[in-house]
Amino acid sequence: QARLVESGGGLVQAGDSLSLSCVASGLTFRQWNMGWFHQAPGKERDAVAWINANGNAEYADSVKGRFKIPRNNSNNTLFMHIDNIKPVDTGTFFCVRIAHMQAPPTIWGQRSQVTVSL
Repeated sequence: QARLVESGGGLVQAGDSLSLSCVASGLTFRQWNMGWFHQAPGKERDAVAWINANGNAEYADSVKGRFKIPRNNSNNTLFMHIDNIKPVDTGTFFCVRIAHMQAPPTIWGQRSQVTVSL
């Protein structure tokens, strides 16, 4: 059964950097497009970044320049690196598997909570 397990969330200060990891199992990771969603408190989940099987990434306008999502197909891991983290980044991050870039997810990770303090 396909599974996505995230790690790396926590409490950080505004302006810091933060990295999240998502380890995939039960699927041929290198063949899949992947992405990240963000859900701020009290709001809906929004897609923030996507990466195809070849490693080409796309980003929502709201996070361009601050978010990077490299992938390591050798160890089935998707990453999210956030620079200059802001209070608006507070919320829950989900690693997802997607069939096509910017398509709705077919598998969701279990979530990773991030809280950004001033």
